[in-house]
Amino acid sequence: MKGENTLNSEELKYKKLIIVLSIAIPLAVAALFGIKIPNVGPLTFLPPIYATINAITAVALVAAVVAIKKGNRALHERLMQFALVLSSLFLVLYVTYHMTSDSTVYGGEGVIKYVYYFILITHIILSIGIIPLVLITYVRALSKHFTNHKRIAKIAFPLWLYVAVTGVVVYLMISPYYV
Repeated sequence: MKGENTLNSEELKYKKLIIVLSIAIPLAVAALFGIKIPNVGPLTFLPPIYATINAITAVALVAAVVAIKKGNRALHERLMQFALVLSSLFLVLYVTYHMTSDSTVYGGEGVIKYVYYFILITHIILSIGIIPLVLITYVRALSKHFTNHKRIAKIAFPLWLYVAVTGVVVYLMISPYYV
């Protein structure tokens, strides 16, 4: 398709928003960790909910890839939008939980402790890095630059899937240590 490698007006319109969100979201999450909501006890029911949301996100991502490989663009689009909504909901619940609760210290020992921290650190780093990749991929689909959409989706999909799955793994590993 002609112009496939250049940004069209729709992509340019979203470029600044993608940059702002890619910086603002991680900074806001980090800042909100230091703020506690007054007169609200720990919302200890939230971690299993947002871990479940991560699991559903992973399933939606895999189903979306299966749908597009079968040529079902409409289902693919709906599943990807669902995954975006789920990830946004996860973020809100995650931040809300941490604004009402102290961080839980992992209590495992030995090799498993290093496995946990490796998974946690890669999860955190990739959860920050995936923000612009997902947004760029989405905008390229909206602007109908499907060749470029597919090219970046091949990078964004496995990283987003890793973040969703490791979110569940981190929860399962740390849940015995919640107070």
